[in-house]
Amino acid sequence: MTEHEIKIAFNEYHSVEELNAGDYSLCMDAVDALATSHSPYSKFKVGAALLLQSGKVIKASNQENVAYPSGLCAERVALFHWGTSYADDPIVAMAVTAKTEEFELLKPVTSCGACLQVMAECEKRQNSPFKMLLYCIDGPVWAIDGVHSMMPFMFFEERLSQAI
Repeated sequence: MTEHEIKIAFNEYHSVEELNAGDYSLCMDAVDALATSHSPYSKFKVGAALLLQSGKVIKASNQENVAYPSGLCAERVALFHWGTSYADDPIVAMAVTAKTEEFELLKPVTSCGACLQVMAECEKRQNSPFKMLLYCIDGPVWAIDGVHSMMPFMFFEERLSQAI
């Protein structure tokens, strides 16, 4: 038997004001994206913003549908838009935030496993990781370098990509 240990590292900022100007701006773009959330069932709004190498920002929000699971998370809405329209413009950073009137959020909301897997594929597609900023409005921000820190056992089978 061989025992393995996985460690992750991330920076926690006590508030968004501690961030550099670019990261602050991207978090505010994610907040702006909350306005387009269609979340009448969960009442849980999620906004995402991608910063591309060119400086372009893609904003997206979660989109629910009464026929669960037909909706889509904000992260995947943004990433699929990037993949169809800007795949030659690498992602530098992604900010995600959430808001609900149902209860108080005290820490950043993390992405679901499906979103993490799509992020991993996007990093692989562009051959470089991107920074993740998970922002709790009026609370902390978690800055994570690359999705591998959030999902160390992401699914990849190299032979599948060779078949394309």
